[in-house]
Amino acid sequence: MPLSPNFMTYALDLLAGFGGIEAKSMFGGAGLYCDGVMFGILDDDVIYLRVDDALQAELEEHGSAPWSYSVKGDGAVRKMGYWSLPEAAADDPDEAVMLARRAYAAAVKRQALHATKPRSRDNPAKAKPAAKTKKTAATKTRGLAKAKK
Repeated sequence: MPLSPNFMTYALDLLAGFGGIEAKSMFGGAGLYCDGVMFGILDDDVIYLRVDDALQAELEEHGSAPWSYSVKGDGAVRKMGYWSLPEAAADDPDEAVMLARRAYAAAVKRQALHATKPRSRDNPAKAKPAAKTKKTAATKTRGLAKAKK
């Protein structure tokens, strides 16, 4: 479901104390960015924050829920590492900013971790083996002729 017309403004106002945040529209919602790092998602008029294990546990204690989406092809629901801002923080800019800073730190840490992992195309151990060339009848015959000599 898309965002209500004023929800993005509300979210940016709530997190104004963080400084340097921008919202970029995507898929009917928006991503929250600081210094090019996405640390939050706005979807269905809910603010979701990137979590690490500690922040996730804390948000769960406060009744937060994970952001999830379903894939059209198989209908499976996918949960991502973003959890909703607790209701109490939705009315408290200081609390919201503190949680947003922790989410940003988690996002930066995650981005750094993924930057150090080799991608499969860069990792020879995970690369697909080279395709074998097909031997034609002519090359097989030549091979047999060499073997007989």
